[in-house]
Amino acid sequence: MSRKLHDEELISEGGPAVQNPEAAAEPESAGEAALPAAEPAAQIFEEEVERLRAERDAALADREALQDRLARLQAEFENARKREARERSEIRDYSVASAVEAFLPVLDNFQLALAATGSAEQLRAGVELIVKQMEEALRSLSITPIETVGTQFDPRVHEALEMVEREDVPDHQVIEEVRRGYRIKERLMRPALVRVASNSKQTQA
Repeated sequence: MSRKLHDEELISEGGPAVQNPEAAAEPESAGEAALPAAEPAAQIFEEEVERLRAERDAALADREALQDRLARLQAEFENARKREARERSEIRDYSVASAVEAFLPVLDNFQLALAATGSAEQLRAGVELIVKQMEEALRSLSITPIETVGTQFDPRVHEALEMVEREDVPDHQVIEEVRRGYRIKERLMRPALVRVASNSKQTQA
């Protein structure tokens, strides 16, 4: 049998056929073309990973910076709070010292009056001087007494202890001061405790 007939029998029976060299080379060239296409995808992936890492590092750095700033602000706030509390305490102590200093001479005179051996009239005169000295000390602190006797009753600064029937004075006029009231500048410290006239004739009229 000739070689040609043998090859034809193999082809007709499904046996191996002779491959075309050009056809066999095509899959190899296709595989070689696919490899360079995968390289750009891997490079893009690596670049994306690097970008995300850079963003992560930047975010961590920003967080640390914010934490440091927050810690500094908290420390500054705490220092300011302590400083303000200390200043308030110093101002309060200074105010108390100034007020007490104004009354020390009054206390000195009270002690001298208690040690005195004069008559009752002399003692009374000494107490009157001390009262005047006390009033002067109050005025130095902008504390002034509230006017009472002879003025009309004012519920904003007067507190009525009782109403007394009187026909010789106007109705609702203060006729007696039981306890003196005071204001510091324009603010009421305590109201004056007074007795007030009630004139029925004026009320009926």
